Amino acid sequence: MVSSRRKSVFRAVVAVGVSSTVVIGLNAPTSAAAENVLRADRAVARSCFANVLPARTPGVDRREVTSTVDGLVQARLAAKDSTAGDWDVAVFDKTTGALVAASTALDSRELAESFVVKGQQLVVQGCRYSGDARTAVLGVDFLAITPQGTPTPGAVAAVAPERAELVRVSTADQQDKNELIGLGLDVTEKADATSVDVVLAGGADRKVLEGSGFRFEVLNADLSATSRDNARKDVEFAAKTKATGLPSGRTTYRHLWEYNFEMKELARRNPGLVQAFTLPHPTVEGIDVVGVEIATNVGNKADGKPVNLLMATHHAREWPSAEHAMEWVYELVDGYSHDGEIRDLVKRTRNIVVPVVNADGFSISREAEPRGDFSRFDYEMKRKNCQASDSPEQYRTGVCKANPAGAQRGTDPNRNYAGFWGGAGASTNWAGETFRGAAPFSEPETRNIRELVSARQVTNLLTLHTYSGLVLRVPGVFGTRPPLDEPANKALGDLMASRNGYTSQPSWALYDTSGTTEDWSYWATGGYGYTMEIGLDGFHPPYETGVVAEYLGQAPAPGAGKGGNRAAFLDMLRNAATPAAHSTLTGSAPRGYELALHKSFQTPTSPVRQPDGSTAPPIYVQDTLDSKLTATGGRFSWAVNPSTRPYVAGRYGREPQAPVQQSIQLANPAGVPAENTRYPTDQTVERIPFTIKGMPEVDNGKVAVTVDWASPSTDWDLYVLDASGQTVTSSANGGTNTETAVLYDPPAGEYTAVLVNYDQADPSAVDDWGTGRVQFEPPVPPTYGPKESYTLTCKDRRGRIVGLADVYVDRGQSVDVGAVCTDSARETKARKR
Repeated sequence: MVSSRRKSVFRAVVAVGVSSTVVIGLNAPTSAAAENVLRADRAVARSCFANVLPARTPGVDRREVTSTVDGLVQARLAAKDSTAGDWDVAVFDKTTGALVAASTALDSRELAESFVVKGQQLVVQGCRYSGDARTAVLGVDFLAITPQGTPTPGAVAAVAPERAELVRVSTADQQDKNELIGLGLDVTEKADATSVDVVLAGGADRKVLEGSGFRFEVLNADLSATSRDNARKDVEFAAKTKATGLPSGRTTYRHLWEYNFEMKELARRNPGLVQAFTLPHPTVEGIDVVGVEIATNVGNKADGKPVNLLMATHHAREWPSAEHAMEWVYELVDGYSHDGEIRDLVKRTRNIVVPVVNADGFSISREAEPRGDFSRFDYEMKRKNCQASDSPEQYRTGVCKANPAGAQRGTDPNRNYAGFWGGAGASTNWAGETFRGAAPFSEPETRNIRELVSARQVTNLLTLHTYSGLVLRVPGVFGTRPPLDEPANKALGDLMASRNGYTSQPSWALYDTSGTTEDWSYWATGGYGYTMEIGLDGFHPPYETGVVAEYLGQAPAPGAGKGGNRAAFLDMLRNAATPAAHSTLTGSAPRGYELALHKSFQTPTSPVRQPDGSTAPPIYVQDTLDSKLTATGGRFSWAVNPSTRPYVAGRYGREPQAPVQQSIQLANPAGVPAENTRYPTDQTVERIPFTIKGMPEVDNGKVAVTVDWASPSTDWDLYVLDASGQTVTSSANGGTNTETAVLYDPPAGEYTAVLVNYDQADPSAVDDWGTGRVQFEPPVPPTYGPKESYTLTCKDRRGRIVGLADVYVDRGQSVDVGAVCTDSARETKARKR
């Protein structure tokens, strides 16, 4: 029984709005202050969430409490003073011993939160994991909420969830894809040249799609049933599988507290190799974001090695991405001891992994019931973070996992970076799944990654998502010409795709995306950047297929027998360890002197699309890049990114090497095929073969296939197939009397134009297409911009600047800056001769 005095530590409040709460702070009533402090005389490195530990267990203090509400329990820890220490917290059901919630960040700022029922008896357990802090302040709040989805005065009445569907929408070109995104539907990352998969949460979504004029087919008529079935499969797989072939042997999806605990345990057990760290900005809900660094002499971050950064879970529901990231951590740590190549690669690089960028959203998605109906209150399928300030006032109340806007509230972190922010491929609507946020870097999640990348020479960056089986490279917007690095970008993307069986392509080939991670990091820093869309079957499919098979390259994954994502990650690491893939500064400096590279610049966003369809001028975003190297005495070598940003360096192109091919006329076959609204299922079409020639005879930079007919009320669709039967481009617009399908840098070979008679304005007077044509244009030559420099400074051991130089260095180039700390002026002049 809890004493009356101790009861005052635990407070209950009634929430306002639909599934909404009022958050109470940590301060306890003065009379209960002593009972609000957890104490442990010594630290013990152990799991706080594995089970309820007996009373008087060393390193543990606990409280018992009974829930006064049907709603949420929030157990918070905070440091009592400035003494460094790491405390964890866990909440258990007293009767069953089942874990209710836990939190295991790297210090004493913890939040464990989950649902409870009135009268439920709980044990709140605090565990001193490490450090000198003998005490931590505990606060427990009970937050009453109304049942999710029920009407509440002041909020829009919710309706019962409907059956969610997955549909495939035909999109003939980039304009179609952008129009589809503009409808505000839940557009998945599964797309190809002619279609995009979309989730319809119910009748309202279906009405929007039907009213848009887009054609679609149903792929999965009941996503809710699929979600429940996946959860059942996960339970069965874990029950029958003692360990998998994953580096950790894991059999089930982790919770946030497991990720954080495993990272700090790996750091504790491998102190010279692994270091866990907290990123600078807590989430909206106050959760710390944790990462891990792996390198020899891991504490010396200024050793000049190239930095390979892998991150995951920008989108909350994409659980396999976090699992892949965590397994990669185990791969590197275990491989350092048991695999000669990995040991060598780890010695030559620094590896940073952030498994859960969007900690708020992931925790909510992971702990939610498996509904899968994609309704407002389907928190399992939450995509965004927990930002509430952009929502209408009536939706700003309540904690993130129980609020009147449900999963709709928040910003998409992967539309919030500065690269092309405000352009096509992101929503201006607060409730949209791709809502871009109030401004570039408005969110703590993106500021965390920005500051991490800006302070380190991140030569290689890979951000993991689900799903669609893609390796994506810059640019994300169709109208942007690729950078000068395009051949190297493509080669590395193709190499990774050869391991996992995915498709390697520019991001815009999926659909336009603005404000994404690599479209900021690459253009601003020059470090290679990629997105990997893991798997082909849902945001978090069964663990056996979505994680184990995809990571290891086992059936039924497309990378079966090819190495899978493990091999793709190794390709990225090998690239990071290759000097030709980045730049290198060499020179000499006295031991203990600090060299620093600095660069500050402004980059415009896209012209900013407004909710009313108008466009405002671009926003100029200032970035500052600062990185350091600590000299060990004598010669040094520093792996860096090129001094000239790709944004200003120029754009990829090539000089024509031969004449362009002459135009080809496509003859219309005799007769007219029947109307066909079900292509490619229905193959009632006309086929006209043609040949695209290649070097050395011709050099084609662009091919355009065009057909015309008389009336815009008639609708012919055009598809172009290569020799293998793969659709390589198409045009199926409707409301026009012409279609043009475009292909850039077409490989030489045999092609087929496929004409589909989709609709006749007057079937009694057939409006056939006329003669078609294939027209060619030469390649576009490259363009080159100005060269930019780094400012290189050297400080002595007293912090005084003793050397200063401007340094220009290109990718693959090694520049000797000489004795920059002792004779910088002469060395600079010598380099300019």
